[in-house]
Amino acid sequence: MKFRAMFVTVTFWLLLIAGAALAAAKEPAGQMVDSGSFGVFMNGKRVATETFSIQQSGGGSTTSAQVKEEGGSGASQSSELQVTSAGAVVRYEWHELSPGKSALVLVPNNEFLIERVTQNPGEKPAEQPFLMPNTSIVLDNNFLIHREVLAWRYLASSCAHSSGPMKCGPAQFGAIVPQERTSTRVNVQPVGEEKVKIRDTERQLLRINIKSDDDEWALWLDPQDHYKLMRVVKSGANTEVVRD
Repeated sequence: MKFRAMFVTVTFWLLLIAGAALAAAKEPAGQMVDSGSFGVFMNGKRVATETFSIQQSGGGSTTSAQVKEEGGSGASQSSELQVTSAGAVVRYEWHELSPGKSALVLVPNNEFLIERVTQNPGEKPAEQPFLMPNTSIVLDNNFLIHREVLAWRYLASSCAHSSGPMKCGPAQFGAIVPQERTSTRVNVQPVGEEKVKIRDTERQLLRINIKSDDDEWALWLDPQDHYKLMRVVKSGANTEVVRD
């Protein structure tokens, strides 16, 4: 493993491609930045599958995802996150598809954010205001693709630009956790490049760690493929996520 204590160097042009979901409004409308699926494993057993896509338009991006539990329960849920090219939240929606029908929406409220939660269709939504700027990260704890968006935003916004390689240090972001109706601070720490085995193939991946008030995750990104998220491990939970 290569360890770079405080800094990770990444080439400038690859970083711009990796941050395409949150920047580069000059790109063609409707460009698909990433799509695919993640397998969620607990104690080595696949327990859920998350399918996702990130599509870029002229003024921002839309991240859509659906997660479905394996086995007979059939529990599933979906989400859609719309942000501007500057990273401001336009709208976030979450829907329980099965077995229930609860839903929530997160939208700007002047310069801040407000969440509206409906437990059952037709009921009056409960409101949860947040004194957080509308540029806060949305980090739903049920969707792993939000961690890729966070990683890209970190690479795009928290690195020192120069004529040579780009250097990235630790960073902190404000985040909303919609399912818990809470806000938190997320610390991102670069670790360095590691050799990681993905489905019996060894790959050289970039690792960053993210830590909130309640959780700690290790993320591995592929520098050879636009820094797409390849693997996630949740600390102390025997939970591993691998891109299919």
